[in-house]
Amino acid sequence: MPKAPFKVAIVGRPNVGKSALFNRLAGRRIAIVHDRPGVTRDRIGAPSSLTETDCELIDTGGIMASKEDPFSDAVTVEARIAMETSDLILFVVDAREGLNPVDESVAALLRKANNKVIFVLNKADHDEQDLASGDFARLGFGSGFPTSAEHGRGISALVDEMDSKLSEQEARELEESEDLSEGLKIAVVGKPNAGKSSLINAILRDDRTIVSDVAGTTRDAVDIPYIWQGERHVLIDTAGLRQRSRMDDSVEVFSAMRTERSIRRADLCLLVVDLAAGISAQDRKIAKLIQKEQKPCLIIANKYDLYHPDANKKARLEAAEEHIRTEFFFLSYAPFICVSAQRGEAIQHIFKNVAKIREASQNIINTGQLNRLLQDAFIKTPPPEHKRHKKRLKLFYATTAVNDRYQNIPVPEYVLFVNDKKFVVESFSNYLVNTILANHPTLGLPIPLSFRSRSQKDKIQ
Repeated sequence: MPKAPFKVAIVGRPNVGKSALFNRLAGRRIAIVHDRPGVTRDRIGAPSSLTETDCELIDTGGIMASKEDPFSDAVTVEARIAMETSDLILFVVDAREGLNPVDESVAALLRKANNKVIFVLNKADHDEQDLASGDFARLGFGSGFPTSAEHGRGISALVDEMDSKLSEQEARELEESEDLSEGLKIAVVGKPNAGKSSLINAILRDDRTIVSDVAGTTRDAVDIPYIWQGERHVLIDTAGLRQRSRMDDSVEVFSAMRTERSIRRADLCLLVVDLAAGISAQDRKIAKLIQKEQKPCLIIANKYDLYHPDANKKARLEAAEEHIRTEFFFLSYAPFICVSAQRGEAIQHIFKNVAKIREASQNIINTGQLNRLLQDAFIKTPPPEHKRHKKRLKLFYATTAVNDRYQNIPVPEYVLFVNDKKFVVESFSNYLVNTILANHPTLGLPIPLSFRSRSQKDKIQ
């Protein structure tokens, strides 16, 4: 039977270099590294690229962060959950600063798991700092492994010890692992405090990501595995996207850039909005980013329990639909679900709708149907004359193609061969999209049109 990867948790007080060590072992920059304590708030998972043993690294938030940080208690809970569910723990301290009272408190938490702890003295950039191991000996984890995650010093010895420890343990078997197949990469996106992490927690039924009423709790894009109906999916919990002008610092800007990359690599996006607060201009900007990337989408209208709670069910649903369709008119292809992540209401419908979107992607309109549909559309409503070129668009032929970027959910591209693509008027292009949607609905899938000119010059351009 195939075994699940080992889980290796990286724990320690804030600003000892856990994220730098995580990135070093993962072989790529995943966790945000910043000289401000407490930048990492959530658990972040990624496979190790350096160990011979198959394992997943878990970067935790700093244990017992400063009292000024409103997430301090939640971060400590995060780290404890990671420790309880991991097969191996890397306990990281700062060799430059020396022993800290918080290190002693962390050590007290870890002593019960002594046999699966590797003690790491990070920021030991020089041989002189290796001597600091004597000060840490009283913590009860031996002399430890002096390393410098930033410069790669001592990493080889640490990796050897990790492989040695992991080889002594039996990997846990994944539930029905022989029958599992690869599923979808699903990005959960939305503005800060829309309820993205609460939604993922409700799906997983696990308090995995920090939930707080302070906007900006999730800073990293966090990949979270989720098994549903025999498939191994990945939920990408992204940082909330705010307007660039309102971003507080470089950390937040960097998180936003990573969120945008997460949308690009996702097979499908769950767009989470706070229905009770109403859809805002920033919600529309995020939706337009999904539209720009031509991603399949499911709109999650969260906090439905707070939306006109005294109105009857039918009136509430009709009002919600009108609001969503008016504000997201350009995402008319995306279905929506009203949920309450905090209460766990209607959560079961999310993956049922994801399955419907995936099924719809297999039912692509054929070439003959497409040509008849578009030719009729051109006859019923002829294209307007282009204001600058003083000519009209003519359609010769149309076909469908599937972009190689879309593997798990094929998104068809509708290619229209015309007299000159410069004559395309946006309003008429939108009319054609709406015509296709009306006659051949593709649940959750965008309708990208690509116009190609008969002119050889335009083809080269």
